[in-house]
Amino acid sequence: MSKSIIIKKASSVDVRFKLTDGAGSDAVHTTPIYAYAVCKLKTDSNIEGVGLAFTLGMGNNLVCQAIDYLAKHIEGREINELMSNFGKVSKAMADDPNFRWLGPHKGVVHLALASVTNACFDLWAKANGIPLWKLLIDLPSESIVNTLDLSYLEDVMTREEAISILEKALPSKTERQGVLSTGYRGYDTSIGWFNYSDEKVKANIKKAMDAGFTAMKLKVGSEDATRDIRRAHLVRNTAGDAATIMLDVNQQWNLPKAIEVCKELKNINPFWIEEPTHPDDVLAHVTLAKEIAPIKLALGEHVPNRIIFKNYLQSECMHFNQVDAVRVGGISEFITISLMSKKYNVPVVPHVGDMGQIHQHLVLFNHISIGHEAIFLEHIPHLKTHFKYPVQIIDGYYQVPQQPGMSTDLKYK
Repeated sequence: MSKSIIIKKASSVDVRFKLTDGAGSDAVHTTPIYAYAVCKLKTDSNIEGVGLAFTLGMGNNLVCQAIDYLAKHIEGREINELMSNFGKVSKAMADDPNFRWLGPHKGVVHLALASVTNACFDLWAKANGIPLWKLLIDLPSESIVNTLDLSYLEDVMTREEAISILEKALPSKTERQGVLSTGYRGYDTSIGWFNYSDEKVKANIKKAMDAGFTAMKLKVGSEDATRDIRRAHLVRNTAGDAATIMLDVNQQWNLPKAIEVCKELKNINPFWIEEPTHPDDVLAHVTLAKEIAPIKLALGEHVPNRIIFKNYLQSECMHFNQVDAVRVGGISEFITISLMSKKYNVPVVPHVGDMGQIHQHLVLFNHISIGHEAIFLEHIPHLKTHFKYPVQIIDGYYQVPQQPGMSTDLKYK
């Protein structure tokens, strides 16, 4: 039974972790610092809500300042009452008249919204004494939709249609709960960071396969495309024909180069090519998808909000949706985008800048309650030791979290 808990104070914490030896590097972010803009909800009980937004270091303090400003929208609220109509609160925060000019619905302000929103969902699950995934799959369809801001989506997703998608999935819901026994398949991004040597990539592939991973991702986007092509073949040859291999460009190419290099990479049979060009350029992705078919595109890591996701889904160039709950406006907007993606029959395979701590809950909800295919979830291990309840991977599968909340509690020095 849910506890009545009042949010007394919301505040931010700036947490940063410097990576070493090339970990986390890609074609654009060569020396990343993994950082969290944390929202902490102090309450009238001993239960605390913890939300995260993810940055690469510089500017993390700006997101924290925005968190402290948005706090006024939720302070003094009882958590169950707040979440009963959270969509309205989310819209009020996103459209705050003193902040909206800085977006709208993107950048520093939207990252802060993600952290505040995620803290509210974490506290809600803790108030009910259950993991977030269980809270979400047990909620009635209308209660889920009450947490969503569907504004600007009325042409493709009304409240009634959102409820209908969830209701349509109900009869087969039990069948999909088998994932709670098997765990959720993972894929390893850490085999091929951009600055890793060929020798390290080969050693990492063997290590990943020994740990049960059958899918993995290589960072590409070099100035010299022959380096990318050579390394892609190295991964295929080392992992074997049965392995699932993805290639991540991190937005490095212009459209002509993307067309040229993607055609060269076709020979290694990639499962997808990720973020090939600028994330705001929908029409470039439409052209690219036609030019390189049947190679598929994965997009969404840097798509900032549900409106741009709507445009990508309408354009039919997005083959895999990589929406990230610490990049868009938090869990509420993540669920909104997942529902739209289901309507357009595009699978959701989230980006996990948060180490998968939050998304391990959300992919279970997506599969069980919405009916999305359980493909796999990205795994990045570098910050695992900093969480009180880190993700657990056994034989390449995420184990189902059991602690109340959404696994975002950090260890502080």
